[in-house]
Amino acid sequence: MSIFGWIVLGLIAGWIGSNIVDNGGRGLVLDMVLGIVGALVGGTIFNLLGAMPVTGFNLYSLFVAVVGSVVVLVVYHAIAGRRRL
Repeated sequence: MSIFGWIVLGLIAGWIGSNIVDNGGRGLVLDMVLGIVGALVGGTIFNLLGAMPVTGFNLYSLFVAVVGSVVVLVVYHAIAGRRRL
């Protein structure tokens, strides 16, 4: 998959993961970074469980990336905490 494909998949997965975890995005750049990291984490988790990791730009890869994004966001919230201004 091209770098542009990773960015688009990461952006979508990060936005969906942010809406699942905390009912709102964290911002375009942070959503994208967490989504890309989530795609890598999700691929690793699925690979360790014996399932296929991210395979390209399709719904299965989006699902894997969203699962990884949710895991990354839960860890992010546990470390950073929920700070309010």
